[in-house]
Amino acid sequence: MIKMKSSDYKIFSKFIENLAKKLTKFYYFKLNKPFKVSNKLKGKGYDPVTSADKAFEKFIRIEIKKKFPEHQVIGEEYGHKKSKSNYSWVIDPIDGTRSFVIGNPTWSNLISLNYRGNPVVGLANFPILKKFYFNTSSNSAYVSENGKKRRIKINSKVTFSNMKLSAAFHGSLSLNKQKKIPQILKRMQFPCADALSYSHFAEGKLDTVIQCGNKIWDIHPLIPIIKSAGGIVTTWKNDDAKKAGNIICSANKSIHKKMLKILKPVAK
Repeated sequence: MIKMKSSDYKIFSKFIENLAKKLTKFYYFKLNKPFKVSNKLKGKGYDPVTSADKAFEKFIRIEIKKKFPEHQVIGEEYGHKKSKSNYSWVIDPIDGTRSFVIGNPTWSNLISLNYRGNPVVGLANFPILKKFYFNTSSNSAYVSENGKKRRIKINSKVTFSNMKLSAAFHGSLSLNKQKKIPQILKRMQFPCADALSYSHFAEGKLDTVIQCGNKIWDIHPLIPIIKSAGGIVTTWKNDDAKKAGNIICSANKSIHKKMLKILKPVAK
């Protein structure tokens, strides 16, 4: 993780902490009502987007522009606002849009601040659950729930034999490929719910999380939170997680090494 000055971390983490509270209020006052759904893929699959996704992203962009007008912004719905700044914000206005559409409470607002392309500060805000996860430095991560903030850490002492594994392939791994990783299929005993699973991992409630097909806005906001809580996060090929794609996070090096070996037949 690229380190910034502690004074910079303080500025940016305070901003996202306040932004999380504003986003939850914005949802309940403006967006907690019927919404429109459309399919981005138009008959070639299903990738829903709602009017709430767009409203959230507009709101986030306005808040960033008010405080940091020179920064770049990359959002899932409205693209890349370029500048010469070393700072860029990566936004997923609603991570888990399918959950949002059917009323599951596990959807979130994901935002990361990247410095020279590297995620350094992250936010995962869950309005319905009234909680949000964020980091305040390269080694301090927190969850704020019902107005109370507490520091979080991964469960570093867990072993491979008793780890809690959550995994989801999101339609990206064929049945034939899944048959090549039976050890993982047998261990998929805990539900996977988009960013909430990564957040639960950072909190020590899960020990390994595996997902397919993450875009940069799906994973960049979680990388600083996971690393600041002591976790390891990479692609299935052990590349930098900022490349996105197929992602795995583990509670310690021993588990990560074993999981990467198991995933090798399907890593791409």
